[in-house]
Amino acid sequence: MKHIFPLIAALLLGFSASAAYAWSFGVLPQRSALLTARYWNPILDYVGKKSGVTLELATRKTAQEYSDAEARGEFDFVYSNHILAPSHAAAAYRVIVRPEGEPIHGQIVTQGSSSQRSLRELEGRQIGFPNKNAFVGYMAPMVALIQAGITVQPIFGGNQEGIMAQLRVGTIPAAGVNSKVMRGYAARNGFKYRALWTSEPYLDLPVATHPRVPEAVAKAVRDALVGMAHDPEGLDILKASAAIVKQDPPYGFVPARDAEYDNQRAVYRLIWKKEGR
Repeated sequence: MKHIFPLIAALLLGFSASAAYAWSFGVLPQRSALLTARYWNPILDYVGKKSGVTLELATRKTAQEYSDAEARGEFDFVYSNHILAPSHAAAAYRVIVRPEGEPIHGQIVTQGSSSQRSLRELEGRQIGFPNKNAFVGYMAPMVALIQAGITVQPIFGGNQEGIMAQLRVGTIPAAGVNSKVMRGYAARNGFKYRALWTSEPYLDLPVATHPRVPEAVAKAVRDALVGMAHDPEGLDILKASAAIVKQDPPYGFVPARDAEYDNQRAVYRLIWKKEGR
């Protein structure tokens, strides 16, 4: 997405120019494009109104295409944990907030009616994953499989809900998933599943900024996101968005720092080394 005015002009004019600017807000496509837009657009509209910073939703067709664009620094703001991967280090995104509430877990799941009861039964089988950069959907499960000495044949579904759909129709016997996204998908589709393995808890996906975003703009967006759940209008928007994807409370965002995601960076580095990336 190209900004209306050259970036240098906004930097020279300062924060007052940000309202005339459409800053891209990249969202990792865990869900369908329609659900992503229905969830995020009302939130971004609210943040824009409160902060004076115009935010424009941006994503890609698949999570891998999105991740590649993010690694190139194509988005001004992002909602993604792919920024923690070694391949994204050069883009230098900086964490500012994260969703409030319980942590996320990686899981390896099967259909509820499946006879499989242990990871060992997956030896040599095709297992579905969202994409090769998905943290809780691929990185954490693969570490568990490697440590257990279990070899599988990975296949990729484009995004979280893409691989969940394949699991639901029986194309694959098991899938690596984000626990929170899996729970919402199952609730919306009446799908019963069983977790064969669940990871340790990890902080939810962060919102981060690219270094080209002026500090005043980043702060205004951060403050609007953090204050959203404490404003009746903002809370109503958060609840409405959560209902679309069957997201449980609490709602809103809390401040976050890069250092809080060091355990996720360590897992990324381990897989990068194991796979020779």
